[in-house]
Amino acid sequence: MAVCNGASLTSLEDACVRGFWAAVLPFAFVGLVLVSAVPPIPALLRLLKKPFTNFLPLPEAEALIYGDEKGGEESEGERENVVPLWRTLILSTVSLIECLLWLGIGCYSLIINPEDTWNGARDFLIAVTWFYAALRPIVRPTAIVPRDLFVLFALHLLLGVVTTVGNVYDHYVYAMPLPSLPLIVVYIVNIVAVAGAFLVVVNMPLGVPSKYVKKEEIGKSVSPEDYTTVWGWMTFRWVVPLLDRGMNQTLNEPDIWSLSPTMQARPLHIKFSRSTGKLLKRIWQANSLDLLLDFTLTYVSIVFNYAGPFFLKRILDSLDGSGRDPEKRALAFVYAFLALASSLCKSQADVNHLWFGRRAATRIRMELMASIYDKALKRKDFSGIVNKDADKKDAKGAEKKKDRAKADDPKAGADIGKIVNLMASDSSRISLTTAALYFIYGAPFEIVIASVFLYQILGWSAFTGFLVIILSWPLNNFVARRSVRIQKGISTVRDKRMGVLNELIGAVKFIKFFAWEDRWIQRVMEARKVEMDWMVKARVNSICFSLIWTCAPILVSVTSFFTFVAQGNELTIGTAFTSIALFQMIRTPLNVIPAWIVQVLQTKVALDRVATYLDEEEVDEQVSTLKKGYVPPSEERDEGLGIINGSFKWNEVEEKKEDDKSKGKSKGKGKDNGNASSTDHEAGPSEAASTIADSASAMASTGDHRFELRDITVLFPEGKLTVVTGPTASGKTALLMALLGELTTLEGRIVMSKNPSKVDEHGLAHTISYAAQSPWLRHQSIKDNILFGYPYDEERYKAVVECCALKPDLAIFEDGDETEIGARGVSLSGGQKARVALARAVYAPTKYVLLDDPLSAVDSHTSRFLFEKLLKGPLLANRTVILVTHHVELVLPGTHYLVRMLDGRIDTQGTVQDLRAKGVLDDIAQHEEVEAHKEEQAVALAKEEDAEVAAVENGDETANGAPQGKKKPRKLVEDEHRATGSVKWRIYKTYLKASSYWTWGILLVLILLTQVLGLGEKLWIRTWGEAYSRFDESVYQYLQMAYSYGTNVEHQKVMDHGVSHLHHAAAAHSSSPRLSATNFTLPPVREHPYFYIGIYAAIALSTGLVNIAGVITQYTGALRASRVLFEQLLKTVVRATMRWHDVTPQGRLLNRFSKDVETIDTSLAGTLQSLNASLALFAVSMLTVIVVFPLFIFPAIILGYLYRHTAVTFLNTSRDLRRIESNTRSPVFANFSELLEGVVTVRAFGAEQRFLNDLYDKINLTTGMWYTSWMANRWLLLHFDILGATAIFLTTLFALMGYQDAGMAGVCITSAMSFTGGVYWACRNWTELELDLNSVERVVEYLDLPQEPPAIIESNRPPAYWPSSSSPNKDSLLSVEDLVIKYAPDLPPVLHGISFSLKAKERVGLLGRTGSGKSTLAMSLLRFVDPASGRIIIDGIDISTIGLHDLRSRITFIPQDATLFSGTLRDNLDPFGEHTDAECLDVLHRVQMMSDSQLASQRTSREASRAASRAASIHENEHERDATVASISPSPTETEAKTVITLDTQVSPGGTNFSQGQRQLIAMARALLRRSAIIILDEATSSIDFATDAKIQATIREEFGDSLLLTVAHRLRTVIDYDRLIVLDKGELAEFDTPLNLIQKEGSIFRNMCLKSGTFAELEAAAKAKVERDRQESSRA
Repeated sequence: MAVCNGASLTSLEDACVRGFWAAVLPFAFVGLVLVSAVPPIPALLRLLKKPFTNFLPLPEAEALIYGDEKGGEESEGERENVVPLWRTLILSTVSLIECLLWLGIGCYSLIINPEDTWNGARDFLIAVTWFYAALRPIVRPTAIVPRDLFVLFALHLLLGVVTTVGNVYDHYVYAMPLPSLPLIVVYIVNIVAVAGAFLVVVNMPLGVPSKYVKKEEIGKSVSPEDYTTVWGWMTFRWVVPLLDRGMNQTLNEPDIWSLSPTMQARPLHIKFSRSTGKLLKRIWQANSLDLLLDFTLTYVSIVFNYAGPFFLKRILDSLDGSGRDPEKRALAFVYAFLALASSLCKSQADVNHLWFGRRAATRIRMELMASIYDKALKRKDFSGIVNKDADKKDAKGAEKKKDRAKADDPKAGADIGKIVNLMASDSSRISLTTAALYFIYGAPFEIVIASVFLYQILGWSAFTGFLVIILSWPLNNFVARRSVRIQKGISTVRDKRMGVLNELIGAVKFIKFFAWEDRWIQRVMEARKVEMDWMVKARVNSICFSLIWTCAPILVSVTSFFTFVAQGNELTIGTAFTSIALFQMIRTPLNVIPAWIVQVLQTKVALDRVATYLDEEEVDEQVSTLKKGYVPPSEERDEGLGIINGSFKWNEVEEKKEDDKSKGKSKGKGKDNGNASSTDHEAGPSEAASTIADSASAMASTGDHRFELRDITVLFPEGKLTVVTGPTASGKTALLMALLGELTTLEGRIVMSKNPSKVDEHGLAHTISYAAQSPWLRHQSIKDNILFGYPYDEERYKAVVECCALKPDLAIFEDGDETEIGARGVSLSGGQKARVALARAVYAPTKYVLLDDPLSAVDSHTSRFLFEKLLKGPLLANRTVILVTHHVELVLPGTHYLVRMLDGRIDTQGTVQDLRAKGVLDDIAQHEEVEAHKEEQAVALAKEEDAEVAAVENGDETANGAPQGKKKPRKLVEDEHRATGSVKWRIYKTYLKASSYWTWGILLVLILLTQVLGLGEKLWIRTWGEAYSRFDESVYQYLQMAYSYGTNVEHQKVMDHGVSHLHHAAAAHSSSPRLSATNFTLPPVREHPYFYIGIYAAIALSTGLVNIAGVITQYTGALRASRVLFEQLLKTVVRATMRWHDVTPQGRLLNRFSKDVETIDTSLAGTLQSLNASLALFAVSMLTVIVVFPLFIFPAIILGYLYRHTAVTFLNTSRDLRRIESNTRSPVFANFSELLEGVVTVRAFGAEQRFLNDLYDKINLTTGMWYTSWMANRWLLLHFDILGATAIFLTTLFALMGYQDAGMAGVCITSAMSFTGGVYWACRNWTELELDLNSVERVVEYLDLPQEPPAIIESNRPPAYWPSSSSPNKDSLLSVEDLVIKYAPDLPPVLHGISFSLKAKERVGLLGRTGSGKSTLAMSLLRFVDPASGRIIIDGIDISTIGLHDLRSRITFIPQDATLFSGTLRDNLDPFGEHTDAECLDVLHRVQMMSDSQLASQRTSREASRAASRAASIHENEHERDATVASISPSPTETEAKTVITLDTQVSPGGTNFSQGQRQLIAMARALLRRSAIIILDEATSSIDFATDAKIQATIREEFGDSLLLTVAHRLRTVIDYDRLIVLDKGELAEFDTPLNLIQKEGSIFRNMCLKSGTFAELEAAAKAKVERDRQESSRA
């Protein structure tokens, strides 16, 4: 049986051959399907399918989310059952009818034509495939798309159309007869039936909702992605409900559906954590299907991409020539349809490969973020070690650490900053590289295709052009490498600038007190200038990039033509343009390769960092509930809590270097265990970050050996109170840490079983609650902190609050227990933090309670209360409580067992009775009493101090009593504002103005010039074409066609500065009308080909250069805008009111200065530039088409409308999504850094899983926004591709209808193409621009903040000597008249009608209960709040009439916590350089920071050689650092004498390298140096040791004798010997008299305060002594 009479089976012109393929292909497919079901083939297929299986199918994902392990299998069965009957009926009936029809036709053709057996056989083959299609829905019905039927129907439809069109073509061109009428009817019925069946299949869903999903929620809160139909998937219609919503309203979080379960963090992380091997291998295993499909579809897309130009060349060829024969015309129509089909296929391939790539990226991002968080919950806690080293080695703060970590090889033992970085930037970088991998594997393939084409056209000369490209590689590489280096440089200087800003924003209040704003603005601007210099380097670098990119293709084409012509060939237009086009296309992949090599290398660095971190040591199962998992109560072995033969050391990264570092540790760390928590921990954030309590990590070594716990054997008695005591640094905290499993075990074992499922008869779970010595609190309300995720039990909760002495504190807060605690508990005092942490430990229904020294932070009265009510009370009954404390005397009556530590060993242990019998007890108690006494003094009047802090936080309004009735608690921090709607014109205007209108004028001219040159280039090509024969000319159009294909969709933003200019040059080559040849004669082209090439090269290069000039102009403007906006922002923020600073979180400000400023600095300029280019391209191509081809205006209007509608829909939705994404991103990292600080506490409570679940929700939310915005982008791309293909197709049809010749047709078609490219990029760039302008918007929002009054009022400046102690007004130097203060016009007054006047040189104390308005009064003297009525007069001048700078620089304010800044000690004393060195040294001596001998030696050395000492002091630095640290020792007086302090001593940010006391003394020295006539002192309540306190008081008495001193007092004994006291009560002046009069006055507030203090007699004696002293002095005078 000869097939088709032996015709070649590849020639589709033969109708029989078409029929052959129409039968064989579907039959072969059905055969394959059936064979694959025959054993053992399915088993083999399963093996092959392994890399192609979906890592996380929907049923499994849902089962993991809902914790239903079997659910995966069952629900698959359930899902299959719900198959609609009508669908089965339709499919089977249609297929059966088709089967019978083809059988009939087969028999008919065999009867009519018995010789042609093949014809009948062919119809029978088709009938067999239809028989399969009829059986399939009945035998194996499915509710989801049957893939085999989908492919089968698609094949039938496609081949049916081809056969039918082929018959019509044959009839039209070759006048062959059409088939007989019955056959025509059959063919038509067949196509209609196949199309119907195909429609039914494409409208079947891809997935069926399981029992967990409410059907009505799909498309609202549930993503329709998994349940859409095939048609919905191909057209991305499933995104439309969201786009419609975004079109009509501003989207908020609830409006956006959640991520598909297959991309949610929880199931992905569970599945990912089960995989093993290297990180890269695990990532591959989890994403192989997506990556392989991405790879395959990329290649498909490239093939279709190059098919477009191929068909268009054929169309133009067929249009060419004089006689228009019907065959060529018909072929042209066929090619037009094929071009349309290939465009549509390309858009399908694109949208799908981009979706798979994006899914892989989303999953990788989820997997890595969850793994990093999960690891943080399990890894050993290195915070103590790492942070301490950093403090010693590098006082320049955490900013540097991140940088170092990036520069060197990844090391284990990452610090908090680095871990947050791993999560924020490294995981994102890995995921983004994955999403764009197709660049790397697509590029070589594109190069191969283009090379083959070029070789066909130009022969070997093509490769000389390649030579130019290859020669430009090293240059390209050099520029790319330089850009990486510059990027590192920029990061470093940006970190430095952020370091300065961080300091400024953190201490803005302090800077305002001293009127130092200008000096600080200057400091920041200096750092900013360095950054701007680096940015200029980056800009120059990216201009070099543009230069290479613009000139390379031009040089390439020119060199190729030179060699081509030099070989004696004739360069026709067809050759010239086709090759230029191909060089243009090949440029992208060639340049992408070097850029991406850099990108991949950077990603590898990120991957290594994450891998190193994920391999760090973990705690063991006993400690981590995550590792242990759920254990049934019966399987527990260990009972009780204790240690058997244990030896432990602090966790450290096992490296040789670490040992040397820790040697210096113990110096100066032997501080009392109690004080350590209060003093060291106020040292600054770097110290606060260490979770291991300070004193404990301080013990990391003693002398030269590391601190270790040795030979510990202790079992704590069940249900009783055990006290652990011992001298400072003996290992008490270390013992608790060892019990919690947070130390490295050297030998022995811990007896501890955490099992929440095991509950004893008292309802207590076998878990541990723990209160650390430095309390770790979360950024939540007080109530949430205490509950810590346990269910709320009102009775128990109230009892806990009562017993932890929190009731009085909560009464003070306006919102009670709903009061929000800031990050790290900022809104609470030390004592309150300790008690909230204690309450959390007590509230949790746990059997074991570990309390690390909670009594050290409270006064003696409270400690007794806690002992009576809590330790002996019902809340801790039947619980094993281990309490670390020095207050042994106090707690002995309730103690059952006592452990005494000494040098890391247990010195004594036993029940209290046994020890008492042995007589050991008294000795212990006596030792500890001394320690405890020190502590009590340190927290003397702690209660008042706690309340004081609370009052300041609450803005003193509470003076007027708490408001009645339940209302919503006030938020400490308002939610971050999110812009809505499109970016307002005002924002554009601000940016345009900041970058100067000139820039934009010049830019406009340059853009127009680019377009004019583009036009010139085409005119020249036209002239050149006419120089040849008319015949050659048509082909020239091929060029422009290829262009639009060259600008591949996603090729735009490859690197920060690298490839964002990809499609600018394309703009230069868009098409335009041809005009008639010019009049003057040109040399003949065949003799002088070089002349034509030369002019072409000149025009092209000048186009390129104009383009570059545009880029340069744009960058100049952008840099100017960056400079201007940053300076405005900085000044506005620094000069904003204090009230504004109080309610704005520091993080939000820093976010403006880091993220938003960075966007304005980097991406905004590039985006604007790209937008301008694409808009210009769009405009010119549009005009061209309409001028040449007026009829196109009709389709253009319709297309234009559709384009606009699509673009607007996309813009609105995308903008909202990206804004929400950036707002939901910050809580992830805030929560993460918070967790890292408190990981020990979280593990102790066994709350890891809860924290992990919390993270899942947060990253699902933010990644959902990110993913959905990309899906909207895919929708846009698909629709623009379809619209573009339609535009081109329509234009082609217009041309083919015979209105234009080939040349004109080419112009039109190519213009339609560049028009499409222009619109798509204009739209993409517009969105990018709106998002970048969102940063400008956030900056502009801060440009009109409430500002303080002017710093200087020129017309009203006080005299230079003002205020003066010897002026005529000295008897009322400071007078306050009827002062009324409100914090805001709508709030009630805080101070009511206060009047008093103070004399010069007088010492006055300001007293009052919490919330009485003391701080407000002190602040109003410096105009931090302006009077609502009344006035304040200082030395005869009303302070509201002069500038703030004049006022604050003449009055000295010494705040509670002295803030120091980075720099030298001299910078801190005298930032403006107004005083001599001698004066500075003198004040340091007067505040006893220097001994007499030191002062003398410093003076001589400085006078002898100022320069030499500066140089030397750099080397002294190391020595100084150790020396100053040494002064934080138990007896400051002995060691401070040894400390060498010079004016060049370096101060770390926040002054952390000085002790609290030294910082206070330096603040005093500052005040002395200013010699103000009025000094306001807010007395320090922080725990300064008594020696220092005595020094400070002495300094005040001796040195400030010539000034009026107003002290806001917290301790009565400070002010008892002052001249007069002001007592405020509820915002009114209650008492104003001498201390003696007030203390003797019955019923006075002051007398009551003295009585309550318990030291009434001493105070009274002191007041009398003061009066006596004054009397003696006056009698002498």
